[in-house]
Amino acid sequence: MSVNQPAASPASFDHPITVEPADIDFMGHVNNARYLNWVQDAVLAHWNKLAPAEDVASKAWVALKHEITYRKPAFLEDDVIAQTVLESFNGARAFYHTVIKRGEDVLAEVKSSWCCIDAETLRPARIGEHLRQFFFPENG
Repeated sequence: MSVNQPAASPASFDHPITVEPADIDFMGHVNNARYLNWVQDAVLAHWNKLAPAEDVASKAWVALKHEITYRKPAFLEDDVIAQTVLESFNGARAFYHTVIKRGEDVLAEVKSSWCCIDAETLRPARIGEHLRQFFFPENG
């Protein structure tokens, strides 16, 4: 098994999103830039939920790259969810796929890469192999 390819399937994480009036742009739908905030919120919530407390306390995350494809607009009264999956990690880098949905409608798809950093030094920090069991459970 290579470090970049998990033996088990990653667990999907659902993060509910509240569309706020400030999210709406002059065209009456959610501003495109807001989707990136939602991705960040979902990725960090995923990390905070699954990682052990000592890792949550000692590590932080910075975005390296986002590739976003917009499919449909979101509106103020919409029930929106971000479904995020940690696809792989290697060294200090983590690779996520996030789908932002309203019901069955896909509003946006985002591929993103993140750098794990030490919370004190703010330098890149290797993602420990012990974390694989939390993010890639054997029974999916």
